[in-house]
Amino acid sequence: MIYIEGAAGISGDMTVGALLSLGARAERLKETLDSLKLGDEFSYVIAQKSSYGIAGTDFDVILPHHHHHEHDHHHEHHHHEHHHHHEHRNLADVEAIIDRGAMSDRARALAKKAFRFVADAEAKAHGKPIEEVHFHEVGAIDSIVDIISAAVLFDDLGETECVVTGLTEGIGTVMCAHGELPVPVPAVLNIAAATGIPLRPSETKGECVTPTGIALAAAFRTRDTLPPAYRVLGVGTGLGKRDYGRPAILRILRIEAL
Repeated sequence: MIYIEGAAGISGDMTVGALLSLGARAERLKETLDSLKLGDEFSYVIAQKSSYGIAGTDFDVILPHHHHHEHDHHHEHHHHEHHHHHEHRNLADVEAIIDRGAMSDRARALAKKAFRFVADAEAKAHGKPIEEVHFHEVGAIDSIVDIISAAVLFDDLGETECVVTGLTEGIGTVMCAHGELPVPVPAVLNIAAATGIPLRPSETKGECVTPTGIALAAAFRTRDTLPPAYRVLGVGTGLGKRDYGRPAILRILRIEAL
């Protein structure tokens, strides 16, 4: 059984890092990402780093022309003011990318489910039909990479059950191209409302839960309570990119009910 702890929040890149840290195979990830045929649009780096003294795995998607991505600075996608050809994908285009990727049927279904949660939430936030939400609003290329990567790695672990009891969110506001948005950002609230995943407020200033992160947690979750007692079989720690003045980590555990 997998347990997504979420005590310090969740984002797409943290989820990918935590699954790799837990033992999902980087080779399997590489095969899938290579098969997407998006060659010149992104590259990625997997590195062992630490956040406030806590070691973990960092997954960084690197986009040409955009310097390092401060991953998931929500609405990072709104920073793409230059409309290159590849920034106008809609949900059908993204699903076509997922369809051509080399992955199991289960990984494909999980990726589509997670992406659909994000697309529905963004459509609702912008007051548009889902077909009209363009790719640069649904999340830049890194959101697509994060969702597909996390789905493939989660599937690679081979567990059927996944516990998500809730996710810790920050307070205040986060900057995006439209100005400041309140935390939780609208898309996160919409996914929380649609899926029933509990949010736990904390004193951390800023966005701890991103739309991609909660969408993945919702797609993977099969139960919302932990067993009364469990044995920990493995611990995966994924690192986030932002400085909250405390460890920016996501822990994903492999557990066994006793």
